[in-house]
Amino acid sequence: MNQSNQTTMIIGAGFAGLFAALHMRCKNYKPSITLIDSQDRFVFKPMLFDALTSELAENTVCPSYQELLQNTKINFIKDRVMDVDLSQKQITLASGDQYLYDQLVLSVGSIQGYMNTPGTPENVFPFRTREDMLRLKSQIQSCLSSAIENKDEQSRLAMLTFAIVGAGPTGVEMAATLADLLPTWYAKLGGNIQEIKVVLINRAQTILSGDANAALKDVALAALKDRIIPVNLLLGAKVKGVYKDRLEYQGVDSEQIQALKTQTVIWTAGIAVHPLIQLISKQIPAEHLNKNGLPFVSQTLQLLDYPEVFAAGDCVEVQQQAQPALAQIAYQQGTTIAQNLDALEDGRALANCQAKLRGTLMKLGSGYSAANIFDKFKIEGKSADIIRHAAYIEMLPTPIHNFKATKQWLKSETINLFDPSCFLPKEEYE
Repeated sequence: MNQSNQTTMIIGAGFAGLFAALHMRCKNYKPSITLIDSQDRFVFKPMLFDALTSELAENTVCPSYQELLQNTKINFIKDRVMDVDLSQKQITLASGDQYLYDQLVLSVGSIQGYMNTPGTPENVFPFRTREDMLRLKSQIQSCLSSAIENKDEQSRLAMLTFAIVGAGPTGVEMAATLADLLPTWYAKLGGNIQEIKVVLINRAQTILSGDANAALKDVALAALKDRIIPVNLLLGAKVKGVYKDRLEYQGVDSEQIQALKTQTVIWTAGIAVHPLIQLISKQIPAEHLNKNGLPFVSQTLQLLDYPEVFAAGDCVEVQQQAQPALAQIAYQQGTTIAQNLDALEDGRALANCQAKLRGTLMKLGSGYSAANIFDKFKIEGKSADIIRHAAYIEMLPTPIHNFKATKQWLKSETINLFDPSCFLPKEEYE
């Protein structure tokens, strides 16, 4: 085998894909590495809230791949993968370019799901990407600015009502964050913060139901009540439709449809299978797909029928080792893939992935978090917020970027002790 001609392609530069590539380069992996993603920036999703609140700069939370991959000799292609022919080992891009691979890594994640709810996705604000964050931030600022000028009470209150659909971790974190952020921003404009309403809507009768963060439910419930503006919980409610001026819902034990007047509905409920995985799954025997249509991979993270294809994250399911769709799991899986590709190159035995949930972290307001460490210790408040920042900053992709983020965060923490305006939009206090 001529190792210099070997090519490893990685589709999806999220946690598993990006970190697999970086780990391979650290190991002096000999085959060429090409990383493909439709975006030009990495999104550190656990800290996307910190970019929304301006606690961390957008470029820190969403650094460019050009910055992250400089001097790594990892080829980066910004394009959308339209098809993968597993039998021919060929990738087709939206540009029309085609590539052959020797080894392939799939790390495309999932996409936002809307459960066939009328009015979505055109009338809601998801929160998964940098563009989502920027769009929501613009919407919030527009609503607050318009409300301050609006003399019609009914119209103004609709502008100041913010609904979050889905009480999983993202929904709960969003509700708690907005309940501190919105009144701070609105007060700066001279508005009456008592007119702001944050509503968290969930079909289940409780928050964090069946989630890895379920152990933090009571802490989260208390935090939602203890924000600058207490969060209104609308539980046991099914969303029937979302429109430009309202959200319609129905209680699970009621036939009556009710309306919540709002111009901002943030959707965090449900996920759907990535379109590329749907195409790939058609090439895989039905018995090697899970109930949601995701391919099974072995514990070495290889497709069962195509061992040259490794996959990780929430676009696949590991046999007999189902894991929550969390960044820390994808990070560990990316490390295993790098180790196994290196072992494959050297003719060594592959290792099973030993990814473990080390605990969970939740942002529950400005400067306030909760931490469940190894399911043994629960911490909340400012100390948990420091743990959350430290843990996530440690996971940032490169040492240089890690240092920049740490320096910025420490500076921000110092400012926070004396100036609460650091939580305001930059343009509001310059």
